[in-house]
Amino acid sequence: MIGTTRPLVGTGVLLKATLRHELKRFIPWIAIVTMLSTSSILAYAWMFPHREDRAVLDATIGGNPALGLIFGPARNLYTNEGFNTWRAFALGGFLTGIAAIFAVTKATRGQEDSGQAELLASGAMGRGARLAVAVLLGIIGSTLVGVVTALCTLLCGAEADATLLLAATFTATGWMMSAVAAVAAQLGSTARAANTLAVSTLSVLFILRGFLLSLEAPAWTNWANPLGWLDETRPATDNHWWPLLYALVFTLIVTAVAFGLSSGRDFGQGIIPSQPGSAHGSLRGVEGLIWRLNKAPAFTWVIAFVALGVIFGYFIGSVKDLLASSPAMAAMMAGGAVDPAQLVNNFAVTMLSMLGIIAAIPGVQVVLRIVSEENSQRIEPILTGGISRLRYCAVTLAAAAATSTMCLLTAGVLVAWLSSRADIGLSFLDVFIQAAVTSVATWPIIGIAAVVVGVRPRFAIAAWVGVLESFSITIFGPTFKAPDWTMAFSPFHHIPHVMESDAHGWGVLGLLVVSALLCVIGCSAFNRRDIGVG
Repeated sequence: MIGTTRPLVGTGVLLKATLRHELKRFIPWIAIVTMLSTSSILAYAWMFPHREDRAVLDATIGGNPALGLIFGPARNLYTNEGFNTWRAFALGGFLTGIAAIFAVTKATRGQEDSGQAELLASGAMGRGARLAVAVLLGIIGSTLVGVVTALCTLLCGAEADATLLLAATFTATGWMMSAVAAVAAQLGSTARAANTLAVSTLSVLFILRGFLLSLEAPAWTNWANPLGWLDETRPATDNHWWPLLYALVFTLIVTAVAFGLSSGRDFGQGIIPSQPGSAHGSLRGVEGLIWRLNKAPAFTWVIAFVALGVIFGYFIGSVKDLLASSPAMAAMMAGGAVDPAQLVNNFAVTMLSMLGIIAAIPGVQVVLRIVSEENSQRIEPILTGGISRLRYCAVTLAAAAATSTMCLLTAGVLVAWLSSRADIGLSFLDVFIQAAVTSVATWPIIGIAAVVVGVRPRFAIAAWVGVLESFSITIFGPTFKAPDWTMAFSPFHHIPHVMESDAHGWGVLGLLVVSALLCVIGCSAFNRRDIGVG
């Protein structure tokens, strides 16, 4: 391997090539974040034309810490820009951060895993060039997210100050997560491990910010969280630009740490070494293989759902205080409840549905593991060794459904326990059964991912359509007064309220039929198409 004493030599040439091939991966993320912002501006005046409507919206959202957990505090819902800030600030930043993480990891550890990095290193290229290009890719892509979102939102009629600042927070989040991903790429032994480390870091920071803001924790807790710095910008109210400087400093410092770690690790290895396998073979068939491939991320998700179960259980346990402080919020969230007991029941169902949407994520990840194994050319030896494609696909889908169900039931146990101890009229058994029934709604989402993998694995990002659709309809549908036919597109809309006397299982039966149909289509398509072509 040809070396050079200049660590960044070749950065410019490699950056041009990388942008030409990899920048397009930001396009779906740019589209999603842009639609999130522009739809808020376009829909606000139509859905809430009168001040009375906006007052109800303010009481509904402002008094609901569960929504604050995801979207952050609602500081000004009487203007287009204030509503857009509440709806897009936290999610837009989170999505931009995810995009940056995936881009940086692919351009660092992803290249090492695939062998591309060794080919690049054999030329006249400095040791730090690839890492510098990866971070710059994340920074440029995140900047594009902010610029495109700002321009499109301004064209929809938004005011400039709040809109530009809001878009800048998206970019700043992407910058910080680019640096975090650069560090994770040095720590993880594989690209998958690096992605897990970086995404877990972002998710923990995201949940902690929302949880502490919902609890109205002391101000210093917000300053202890890098994502909390961006919350201090307060678009559409105070419009502070100076907290963005903290994000810039964070990016520079953490990137410097990444370069320091890079200089001290072996090529192709992570600072955190991978654990050696068992001295004796224990895999028995494709079932054991699928379990081995997915058990580590599954256990990680279960641990995460323990924390989520405590958080959501706390919110459900405090429902009486919420109802007392904000009757309008209770009425909208409950969607037609007529008495306090039914209000509490429907609130619990809403919270469990939110947990269900999150639980669908690890299930989709398991399905997408087929694509990653296929791209790494590890699946062909398995399929040529007597394992049928249908069996491989079916076992993977079963593992995906089991993972999502296990995650939701883990959280469901804690939610049920905390709810039953809160003296709000909910029993442990009722809440746990509701959580178990809700897990069925994750299966059609997994089925959608199966169809994408079976028909067009090249467009694997489309596997997340089910998660995005369910989240958008379930969370935003009631706020925007969506009609029943629109709400019906979310599988969580068909989950029965088992705590009600007139509950029936037709919705669950329908979800089972749809799930089975989607999985059959996905497996059949996977069985017919060429491996490595899609």
